[in-house]
Amino acid sequence: MKEKIAEVLVTREQIREKVKEIGKRISEDYAGKDLILIGVLKGSFIFLADLMREITIPVDMDLIAVSSYGSSTSSSGVVRIIKDIDLDITGKHVLIVEDLVDTGLTLKHLTELFQTRNPLSIKTCTALDKPSRRKVHIDIDYKGIVIPDKFVVGYGLDYAGRYRNLPDVCVLKSYDQ
Repeated sequence: MKEKIAEVLVTREQIREKVKEIGKRISEDYAGKDLILIGVLKGSFIFLADLMREITIPVDMDLIAVSSYGSSTSSSGVVRIIKDIDLDITGKHVLIVEDLVDTGLTLKHLTELFQTRNPLSIKTCTALDKPSRRKVHIDIDYKGIVIPDKFVVGYGLDYAGRYRNLPDVCVLKSYDQ
């Protein structure tokens, strides 16, 4: 696999430090509150697990599966719900946990969807942010590492279902893997 990597964009050490920082902020901001983390599958599962271990207050979690990419390297702009959450978020604080925010379309769609379910609040968190690709305005409350407009894999991010297991965030040499 290493021969297919053009560069390591974000190291596992950089990720670890950022996750600790975000976990500390969330723990402070939600102390004494009923918080539900909602991970956006499939990409956020590693970040969500790491983040939960850094949060020092009780939290519940759920997962939602959406699709806007298919097997492409760019978003179609159409967000499809593949698997909805199971928890009732009425009267709870919700934190949507994403792997990467680029266009902002998925996060905007999910924020609007969850708002209809009457939570106390909805905030957003991402491991990686690619603001140069925004198509809609979206505020990210807990922002991870800002990256340039490059297609990345690793730390849960994939290309056609592969490379999620890389511990660093990497750029592939080409997409014909």
